[in-house]
Amino acid sequence: MISLKSKKKRSNSSRAWLTRQLNDPYVIKAKEDGYRSRSAYKLKEIDKKFKLLKPGQVVVDLGCAPGGWLQVVTERVIGGAVFGVDLQEVAPVGDVAFLQGDFTDQRVVDSLLEQLNGRLVDVVLSDVAAAACGIPAVDSLRITVLVQHVAEFCDQVLRPGGSLVAKVLRGGTEKEILVGLKRKFSKVVHFKPESSRSDSAEMFVIALGRKNTQTDPHK
Repeated sequence: MISLKSKKKRSNSSRAWLTRQLNDPYVIKAKEDGYRSRSAYKLKEIDKKFKLLKPGQVVVDLGCAPGGWLQVVTERVIGGAVFGVDLQEVAPVGDVAFLQGDFTDQRVVDSLLEQLNGRLVDVVLSDVAAAACGIPAVDSLRITVLVQHVAEFCDQVLRPGGSLVAKVLRGGTEKEILVGLKRKFSKVVHFKPESSRSDSAEMFVIALGRKNTQTDPHK
């Protein structure tokens, strides 16, 4: 086990987090494989189980910083088009088109629609997490609202039959998320990748087969 040797003063929680990072096998593996974050392996597991990413697709990654998911996507949708959206600036990843801004801002959505140039999106990914306060019920509610925004984003850009992956938290609102998404998708399930830390409330909602119930935004 690697321990911290720096004499820099840190809080106990900060030291615990850094020690965990140094010893996390997925953090180590990400560095070895050239991925920007350990979360790349979460998407790999999700795609292995649900077969979402295919060559030639159009994919949007919401909250894409630092770019680990974008790296995985570009490996798998060769010949397609990949868009990343984040409030933070993200270092370039291959031919990914990056939009800096808030995906709940209609101006950002309009900019994406302009770049799509009449195409619809095959897969929307969201590893976005709302700012945590430490109270599980509140944090779960906050991310529920965020997922609702993601679903509204899908209403404008996702093609009928398309798929959505979004981060959620266990905490009492999971059923509410499922009920809302089942109105819009043919199949909705929760999935927790093995690479997601066992002590984390994080999991992902996988929504497959968007129903053709909304108006095409390009018409």
